[in-house]
Amino acid sequence: MSGDGAPEIADAVCAGARRAVDVAGEALTRIERADPALCAFLDVWEEEALRRAAEVDARVAAGERPPLAGVPVAVKGRRGLRAAEPLLAAGAVAVGATSVPGPGTPWQTWGLGARGRTVNPWRADRTPGGSSAGAAVAVAAGLVPLATGSDGAGSVRIPAAWCGVLGLKVTGGRFPSGDPTGLAAPGILARTGADAGLWWRVVSGRDPSVPCFPLTAVWSPDLGYASPGPEPVALAREAVERLVAAGVVRLVRPPVALSLLDPGPAWLALRTPGADSGDARRVRAVNEARLHTLFGCADLLITPTAPTSPHGHEGPGDVYSTSLTWAFNLSGHPAFSVPAGVGADGCPAGVQFVAGHDREGLLLAVAQEAERRGAVTALRPAS
Repeated sequence: MSGDGAPEIADAVCAGARRAVDVAGEALTRIERADPALCAFLDVWEEEALRRAAEVDARVAAGERPPLAGVPVAVKGRRGLRAAEPLLAAGAVAVGATSVPGPGTPWQTWGLGARGRTVNPWRADRTPGGSSAGAAVAVAAGLVPLATGSDGAGSVRIPAAWCGVLGLKVTGGRFPSGDPTGLAAPGILARTGADAGLWWRVVSGRDPSVPCFPLTAVWSPDLGYASPGPEPVALAREAVERLVAAGVVRLVRPPVALSLLDPGPAWLALRTPGADSGDARRVRAVNEARLHTLFGCADLLITPTAPTSPHGHEGPGDVYSTSLTWAFNLSGHPAFSVPAGVGADGCPAGVQFVAGHDREGLLLAVAQEAERRGAVTALRPAS
């Protein structure tokens, strides 16, 4: 497993201490060794990756300093290269297309790679989540430091939580998504806040915020409608307590306890052709008003990311894994899943941070500060 983060790789390539071709070759070797068991990739682009890496080396030799020089990235699905174009322009090297759910089931919390079903690197009998399944596995297993994703109901955040990595969904409508409902938004899966922050600087042209800590935060285990299991709630709450003890956040009580309307029926109506969207518009308006009130008195909303631990490959149970994430696809707020800890079954859980519209930089700053102060630590499955 490689321990190099995206900033370290780019700095070394720009300084001439490493060649992008060598970095790409090392990533391809890791994929060749690990993917027969993990099934995280649909395609591996060995020749193309080495060609792109050589072009990056030529750019550096000519005096350029691309911000992602030589950083290996994986892209979600076979059509993911278009979304990755800003990363490639910044010197990143795309090494392959990651797995997404295959045909045959309506549920999306799984993946199908070229060699078979995608497995969770923590427990092969469990799913990694989805639909950005292979992306989360590739990052969690140390095959690449960054992988692109897309998130229509939690498709970046849920696999991030279940694989023990970071997963950011950006503000709805900030970047093109190709989803006419407006529910889906691009995102990134990363090992560290610094890795995700570098991605953000490239795609947005902005640096993460530099707020004054501690930030004010509201904790909600269920958003007023969900029924999460006790262990995911406990792990997320323990992560919050570490953040409080480290001085990263300060919990506050809003004037009115947060209680959102269940977004599930509204989300499903918006995704169902011909369905009446009137009630969906009402739910969206009510929830956005309640969130607007909350963010008027607090910087952050914090919840568990997923209501359950990863399910088996036979499929989910009765609880929607999206129950704590899809509210923010409906409202468009940016949301970030960060590792919270490991449950009794040996699988990770996540804690979700939500901020006001267009405040991705604040979420990234929180993750980086939490790592710096030791309140959040990277999770690594056994090699």
